[in-house]
Amino acid sequence: MYFAVEGVIGVGKTTLARMLQPHFEAELVLEVFEENPFLSNFYSDRARYAFQTQIFFLLSRYHQQRRNINERLESAKAVISDYTFEKDALFARINLKGDELDMYYNVQEALAEKITPPNLVVYLRATTDTLMRRIAQRDRPYERTMERDYIDLLNRSYDDYYLGSTHSSEILVIQTDELDFVNRSMDLDIITARIATALEEAPFQPQLPIT
Repeated sequence: MYFAVEGVIGVGKTTLARMLQPHFEAELVLEVFEENPFLSNFYSDRARYAFQTQIFFLLSRYHQQRRNINERLESAKAVISDYTFEKDALFARINLKGDELDMYYNVQEALAEKITPPNLVVYLRATTDTLMRRIAQRDRPYERTMERDYIDLLNRSYDDYYLGSTHSSEILVIQTDELDFVNRSMDLDIITARIATALEEAPFQPQLPIT
């Protein structure tokens, strides 16, 4: 069993994934985004550093998924990730244009063929105002210059993708504006129950061979 928690920056993906791990007795695979050397510069000058940032993330996420997801699915009872490989394309559509976007798609499509999709994607939603408040509360240095318009564009892009497309994985949508799963155990219990029910209904995704 493999499911991923997805959503826009600041929605609480990693926090929820960590809190769900004990209940599902799962191996945890977390995105390593801090290693991107272009990230801080990107938030200061998106146009200049977009391509370098996206390509680094694409290759990094590919190697993380191939190394961690496929290997752990062989032995673990369950695997939970706080991101999906396909998320990178959502950012690329916003940040890249022209030949750079075409080149990105060519690389992304080739790599995606070797990635195992999750049985279920838990899509955490929140309004842009909620996201901006949560981003401010966690106060990561490189996020202090993050623009509301950029987060709002991402938010709409995520909605367009997860609410309006067909997917290889089941999608469970959870609105989080009024939830506080960190401080209210009842909220965490509600989310956990919804995920458990959705996993019982999710189609099985056969593992891709490791080559």
